[in-house]
Amino acid sequence: MKVVRDIMTDEVSCCSPEDHLFDAATLMKEKNVGAVPICNSNHELLGMVTDRDLVIRGYAEKKPGSTSIQEVMSEKLYHVSPDASLQEASDTMAEHKVRRLPVVDQGKLVGILALGDLSVEHMSDQAAGEALERISERPELH
Repeated sequence: MKVVRDIMTDEVSCCSPEDHLFDAATLMKEKNVGAVPICNSNHELLGMVTDRDLVIRGYAEKKPGSTSIQEVMSEKLYHVSPDASLQEASDTMAEHKVRRLPVVDQGKLVGILALGDLSVEHMSDQAAGEALERISERPELH
């Protein structure tokens, strides 16, 4: 049975909390990604910034590109162990409605698992489909 380590992206570029919105946006463009982990010098995960964070919390609030990433990053993080099953990872994504999970081992970022990684893995097609369905659910209006 495959685990997260088998399909995660392990070459992950990070920004530091002192970097700016422009730095994160530039890194996203260079790497063709929609999220960048924020790590300290010991590679400990401190937060994540997504393209949506940059737009909604940054530029739409008229913050300049020189604004610190700390002002827009998400600090409430969900992560997974590299030894977690693909089903565990899928369930975590679905439960918390996230499309990317940092992979953390002994407190350090070692990779990223994206919903797309699950979807291309034949044995996890069903898990990815279920996760996407649950991530995309709209909350019921009362």
